[in-house]
Amino acid sequence: MSVTDFTVEYINRKALTSFIEKHHYSHNINGIQSYHHFGLYTEGNFGLPKMIGAMLYAMPSMPNTAAKYNPINPTKCMELRRLVCIDDTPKNTESYFIGKTLRWLKQNTDIEVIVSFADQHYGHSGTIYKASNFEYLGETGSARVLMVDGREMHTRSLNQTLRPYGRELKRRYDEGDPNIFFKKRKPKHIYTYYLDKRIKRHPPRTNIGGRQRIQQCVIHRKQSPLGSNR
Repeated sequence: MSVTDFTVEYINRKALTSFIEKHHYSHNINGIQSYHHFGLYTEGNFGLPKMIGAMLYAMPSMPNTAAKYNPINPTKCMELRRLVCIDDTPKNTESYFIGKTLRWLKQNTDIEVIVSFADQHYGHSGTIYKASNFEYLGETGSARVLMVDGREMHTRSLNQTLRPYGRELKRRYDEGDPNIFFKKRKPKHIYTYYLDKRIKRHPPRTNIGGRQRIQQCVIHRKQSPLGSNR
């Protein structure tokens, strides 16, 4: 089996929800404001396509993420929020999958910056991002997650009371449901990919306790031949 035997398709959110819930370590996409969804397929029984991977790009999980990594055009920054492939695929499957989606985004959208995070809590260091030519920017600060019935969710889920699920979550938490609680997490590794190669990155770094952490991100744009900026 080779990755060149696989196909990447642009799909809707519903088409990948059950796959992510089954195979991704988070087991959910609740609360994610996603915009672009992709499926990785191989030939299955009777020649029908079989999903073996799923990926979605969404608004960044933290409010200041877009402004930090694309301050000139924060609305053109998205986060690779979910990526999962089944276990018995070739080792370069994820980087192949990412590469195909990045090319699609570059050709079909005006997105300039992609940011993603490798979760050390699950033993992830970002190997697939390095293989996909993402740039490593250090670590996030320490954080915490919301545990809901054994699943990890973003802490902001409690504030999403405009949605029925958020209201029910808030009600259970306020009533002291023992299955909803906060838990500390290790820092995550930060990676970025610039679809607009005219953007140059110069993020100042500082070492704290032997670790590199980001203080701020300053982005400079090269002038186009016509003297205008995209």
